[in-house]
Amino acid sequence: MTTATTELSPIVADIRRKAAALKKRIVLPEGDEKRTLLAASILKKDGLCVPILLADPAKAKAEAAKHGADIAGVELVDPAKDAQYAEYCAQYFELRKHKGIDEAEAKSSVADPMVFGVMMLHNDRVDGFLSGADHATADTVRPALQIIKPAPGVRAISSFFVMIFPRKDQGDNGVLIMGDCAINIDPTPVKLASIGIASARMAKVLCGLDPRVAFLSFSTNGSTQHELVDAVKEAVRVAKEKAPDLAIDGEMQADAALVPEIGSRKFPGSKVAGKANVLVFPDLQSGNIGYKLVQRLTGAEALGPILQGFNKPVNDLSRGASVDDIVNMACVTALQTDPGLRG
Repeated sequence: MTTATTELSPIVADIRRKAAALKKRIVLPEGDEKRTLLAASILKKDGLCVPILLADPAKAKAEAAKHGADIAGVELVDPAKDAQYAEYCAQYFELRKHKGIDEAEAKSSVADPMVFGVMMLHNDRVDGFLSGADHATADTVRPALQIIKPAPGVRAISSFFVMIFPRKDQGDNGVLIMGDCAINIDPTPVKLASIGIASARMAKVLCGLDPRVAFLSFSTNGSTQHELVDAVKEAVRVAKEKAPDLAIDGEMQADAALVPEIGSRKFPGSKVAGKANVLVFPDLQSGNIGYKLVQRLTGAEALGPILQGFNKPVNDLSRGASVDDIVNMACVTALQTDPGLRG
């Protein structure tokens, strides 16, 4: 994730403007965490969304005062003391009893703000859920998978980053989409294909890009024979079959995907090589390493990880998230109330 910026990029400014018009309710379960409190203050003050904090109100107010976060008018909810706690416990028990949990375990689980916040979303009490400033990705994704579940027809919950570069000659006019860099450790070819397709669709509707999707490998256009290369080739085949309207190609190395002269030499005739703006990494190791190297070496702003594939808007934060990151991701979550923006 990024450090705070003094000037908003055009894409981020546009996302904030669109979110402000929607006035969506976004629950932030880490309601007594410093950066979350400061972000909630900005979200409320600037009218970007309606933030709802989950925490002991006294503790949240004390922390907010300590850090100079004005949360006056921000709704504070203490899960175990909430009027709908018992109802949510009963619902959660019904949802999870097939996994062997009893009613006492259901009550304990729902008292956790991470679960309670997802139950609020399940009941349409809020429009979106955002967490992760102080929790691992699994703590966000697990209850969402259990309660919200994937959208119909989705093969894999996945993620992508919008990399926003300081120079317009980097990426596609200063923007590049990278996925999956946060969720799927070792996706099958079918899942990898779905990640590429979903990321391309999101690139178009969220960033206004005409997506050109490169499936990355250490091989370009058959230059190396290996089972790992074969898996990427199969993902490309499946993706082209499922989304014939998209410009998709691979397998290709990163330089062949991004540098025109190298792309034309290594992959002649490709409509993607040398001008890709959506990069699909073959596994989580390469994706996570790749986006962080790009971010740190170029000074790019990394917006995300933006989750895609859930039935309702759920997003995760890096534990290194800045206040600006939380504000921006709350706005993205608000925009994802449009089904077309959930991937």
